[in-house]
Parts: sequence; structure tokens; C-alpha cells
Amino acid sequence: MSEEYGPDFITVTDEEGNDIELELVDALEHEGNTYMAFFPAVLEEGGEESEDYGMVILKSIEENGEELLSTLDTDEELEKIYALFMERFYSDEDEDE
Repeated sequence: MSEEYGPDFITVTDEEGNDIELELVDALEHEGNTYMAFFPAVLEEGGEESEDYGMVILKSIEENGEELLSTLDTDEELEKIYALFMERFYSDEDEDE
């Protein structure tokens, strides 16, 4: 993923109606689906990142001809995709060294 133009941000609304700004950090294709990894762009008072927020993984789906982001269907799917993202993150770190 090129950072030539800077980071990509999106705003999603949680179940309670709160808007959350997310920064896209990576995307991958797996078994015909596109998955995207985000980190919240939320800072706590004092400028520190909150420990309550971690990586958010969403799946791109098409509904009524419109592309939407959705949570993953099962815990097993989430665990598999999380592991794939972690492999990519750690392999990128190894290449940088």
C-alpha cells in the first residue's frame, strides 16, 4: 500500500450511534472477499491513544449494487483474517530491517 498521498480515513457509526474515525492501514483479498484493517484515529485527552481501541477488521460487501463495509460473519473468519493481517504486518517489519 502506497502512502504517497497520505493515510486514508473513513467514519463509521457503531451500534450506539457514535461516529468513529478509522484510518485504513492495509487491505487484502482472501477467498474472493476483500478485507480491510483499520486503526481508530481517536486520541484520548493528553494526546495519547486509548488502550480501548485496537485493530478493526471489516469486509467489503455489495448490497443492492452498493459497496458497503460489514463486520465479519463468524469468530472463525475473524481469527483467520486477523492472523493473515498479522503475518503481513510482521513480514513487512522483517523486510524493513
